[in-house]
Amino acid sequence: MTSKTEKYDGFTTEERDAMKERAKELKTRARRGAKADTEPEVLAKIAGLADADRVIAERLHQVIKANAPGLTPKLWYGMPAYARDGKVVCHFQPASKFKTRYAMLGFSDQANLDDGDLWATWFALAELTPAVEAKLAKLLKRAVS
Repeated sequence: MTSKTEKYDGFTTEERDAMKERAKELKTRARRGAKADTEPEVLAKIAGLADADRVIAERLHQVIKANAPGLTPKLWYGMPAYARDGKVVCHFQPASKFKTRYAMLGFSDQANLDDGDLWATWFALAELTPAVEAKLAKLLKRAVS
């Protein structure tokens, strides 16, 4: 909630920061070219996350690389994302990014997860246990099929 002296412009500070990061990403991509290796940037972003988010993001990166090797790591609105042919298939949203209760893995419409008239595209990640990793492996393989 905003105070009476503070004007709400429709975006939170975190949302504005994410948009600024996206603009910076697009400028960097234009300067270096679309074929540049962006995995080091993703790994650096993961390394800079708060402890709880970092632990999940590091392991999630490994799970994605193992189960969807055709996806290319890249930054997307300042978050680790994984793309096919330049289009984001999934991305990790750290809890600290928007001050939420838990980190999330989101899938875009590029993911082949369609299941009738209703299916999940966001998954809360409280912890990456072996059971959760197995579920994610199945989702990832399906998403890129």
